[in-house]
Amino acid sequence: MSSRSKRESRSAARGKRESESRGSSNRVKREREREPEAASSRNSPVRVKREAEPAGAREAPVPAFPVVRVKREREADEDSEPEREVRAKNGRVDSEDRRSRHCPYLDTINRSVLDFDFEKLCSISLSHINAYACLVCGKYFQGRGLKSHAYIHSVQFSHHVFLNLHTLKFYCLPDNYEIIDSSLEDITYVLKPTFTKQQITNLDKQAKLSRAYDGTTYLPGIVGLNNIKANDYANAVLQALSNVPPLRNYFLEEDNYKNIKRPPGDIMFLLVQRFGELMRKLWNPRNFKAHVSPHEMLQAVVLCSKKTFQITKQGDGVDFLSWFLNALHSALGGTKKKKKTIVTDVFQGSMRIFTKKLPHPDLPAEEKEQLLHNDEYQETMVESTFMYLTLDLPTAPLYKDEKEQLIIPQVPLFNILAKFNGITEKEYKTYKENFLKRFQLTKLPPYLIFCIKRFTKNNFFVEKNPTIVNFPITGQANGMNYKTSR
Repeated sequence: MSSRSKRESRSAARGKRESESRGSSNRVKREREREPEAASSRNSPVRVKREAEPAGAREAPVPAFPVVRVKREREADEDSEPEREVRAKNGRVDSEDRRSRHCPYLDTINRSVLDFDFEKLCSISLSHINAYACLVCGKYFQGRGLKSHAYIHSVQFSHHVFLNLHTLKFYCLPDNYEIIDSSLEDITYVLKPTFTKQQITNLDKQAKLSRAYDGTTYLPGIVGLNNIKANDYANAVLQALSNVPPLRNYFLEEDNYKNIKRPPGDIMFLLVQRFGELMRKLWNPRNFKAHVSPHEMLQAVVLCSKKTFQITKQGDGVDFLSWFLNALHSALGGTKKKKKTIVTDVFQGSMRIFTKKLPHPDLPAEEKEQLLHNDEYQETMVESTFMYLTLDLPTAPLYKDEKEQLIIPQVPLFNILAKFNGITEKEYKTYKENFLKRFQLTKLPPYLIFCIKRFTKNNFFVEKNPTIVNFPITGQANGMNYKTSR
């Protein structure tokens, strides 16, 4: 082929491409001009039809309008579905999701297995962060993302309803949408009971029996505490303190202590929070069961006391009471002299302690008389405060009576209270010195705690004094808290 024929074929091909491009641009221009007509046809379809009928050339494009509209709507729906999936993957759930108020899995919730008394941590990772409770089996799991323990549990066992233990919100997994239903309010109230001021004032006026989920009846405040292993000594103290009205009313309302400022890293305030939670559970009139487990409270005791008091080891109730009241007072921001708290307002009294040193009993009588004139052996007086009074019992009889039976002695409470009348003296022995002391009460607290000392230790065993203490329960002794040390 000659060079001339090649140039002609190239110019012909170039002209063909230019004509095709001009045709496509004209076609795009015509489509853009038709878009306003399509929009007007959606707003007024009757007018478009009447205008389109006379022109025969326009009859073909008319059915294209609804097709284009349907196609665009379908494309919009297809674009929105990935967006929903992205939101679900990122953990963001649309609050307007219509499934939130029509969850089909609410009937799978098993309230009989729900127990919120134990520590809020994941049963697999043992983490406190972002913990959820499965409302079907009662176990705790972490997170609700695609690879979280709660998500895997929901897929593996078909348990779908979960409760966030911190935000108190309900979620359905693995669909990952929030559940909004008023029938779940009783579950959140058991997890976190709240009391209004009016309800607190009516606690002592209206003594009503409540019915638990399992059908048992109980009186709020008179609820059993579970003995986990050997914590009955602590249960007795916590039960007694929960029935002191001023202390109870203070801890039933969380606003009374939640804004107390503590130094950074201080763990003692955990004791206040756990005691408040336990108090609200004991007085909750809508419990699912008629008993409460003090597990979280006792864990705080073990932590704050540096394992002095433990769940697995028996302890002394008087020692625990003394430590707990002072630790509670300190955690609430109280000090020894200046700053007072609800603990000191309710339980703290004052007394005078008179002390006189005694000479050694092996010294001759003349030397004893000379020593008694020295300033060292003169009586001294100090003012002191107290949270409770320790009462001493008379010694139990050693021999049997005529009928070959041991008589259990009985003593009135007022007889053993004579220790604090300011006259009765008692000798206290130390390793080197002996002292004679007497006590005089100067100020009584609103609530007086008696600790009756029943146990004595010697070189061989611990002996218990079985003496019965008779004390009044009506009249002038109303409101008295009576605690016998174990």
